[in-house]
Amino acid sequence: MSGLKVSERADIAPFFVMEMMRAAADREAAGGDVVHMEVGQPSTPAPAGARAAAKAAIDNDVLGYTSAVGIEPLRTRLVHHYADWYGHDTEADRIIVTQGASGAFTLAFLACFEAGDRVAVTAPGYPCYRNTLEALDIEVVEIAVTPESGFRLTADMVESAGALDGLVVASPANPTGTMLMADELGRLARRCHGAGVRLISDEIYHGISYDTPAATAAASSPSAVVVNSFSKYFSMTGWRLGWLLLPPDLVSPVERLAQNATIAAATVSQHAALGGFDSIDELEANVARYRTNRQILLDGLPAAGIDRIAPPDGAFYIYANVDHLTDDSADLAATWLAELGIATTPGIDFDPAEGHRYIRFSFAGSNDDMIQTVERLTAWAKQQQ
Repeated sequence: MSGLKVSERADIAPFFVMEMMRAAADREAAGGDVVHMEVGQPSTPAPAGARAAAKAAIDNDVLGYTSAVGIEPLRTRLVHHYADWYGHDTEADRIIVTQGASGAFTLAFLACFEAGDRVAVTAPGYPCYRNTLEALDIEVVEIAVTPESGFRLTADMVESAGALDGLVVASPANPTGTMLMADELGRLARRCHGAGVRLISDEIYHGISYDTPAATAAASSPSAVVVNSFSKYFSMTGWRLGWLLLPPDLVSPVERLAQNATIAAATVSQHAALGGFDSIDELEANVARYRTNRQILLDGLPAAGIDRIAPPDGAFYIYANVDHLTDDSADLAATWLAELGIATTPGIDFDPAEGHRYIRFSFAGSNDDMIQTVERLTAWAKQQQ
């Protein structure tokens, strides 16, 4: 032991889905089969246009540093993206390209909040919001979203949380897949703006919805911070590329932080992302597969006795109550992996208080993965009777 200091900032909870991925990989390395329902990423590669653009950049570009805010063609293309998808006009100067949405959140939290500020997140919700905020000495205020509210956050819930400096909201949400409709998100965004609460809107699952297109908070609030990514809809998780759409007062602070923290996002990934916009038909085919996968699970899981499910309006997750099977979802997930070869994520990743009652299924894989999951869980459930 060196006796040297280790910062308490690192004393945060692990990201349990990564632990499940490692356990699943260990099983595969030992020769076991695994149906991957734990991983929140597309099972498809980057689209053809992105791969072609990356190859061209490798062959023809020096691929040195870019500006900390990103290459201009990509920022301009994102301006058109907001006009095309949302009918929302913005400017390239308000867009900063980042090292994934994870990098975007860290930059946004650093720019928006001081140590000791109170920032609300939902429970259940994406654990890295909570863990990153805690590492930055920001007080995390958890707001429970329950089956009674359809797992949706409301403006009244936020008001009941007391004085806040910020709020992080996701629509579609991870792990529930629930969405805030345009009027609900608009009401929440306007309430935050009027109360001086900085809204950070996680929009990384936009493009993956099943009935109604997702709305952007940028259309309802001049002070909202929008986080998005090329990981989910664009199927480019490993390329580690995201972006921020910022209000004018945050552009320079975030740029300075990016200059010092990361210098710039990966140049080849930026060129690839630009090419990804040329493959929309391919990406829409991915969404069609998710839609089929979603229906297979919604139809099949009840046969395994799993029928209390958050309404999956978007993203590629089903968040299911399994407290009739266990009071320890981590133990159940381990059992399913060991006995059935099905890798899932225990709800404790998303909700420290109530997550022991829930399991998250990711339906980003193949149709066959969904069929195999339903068949194995149904057979297992019959054996338990």
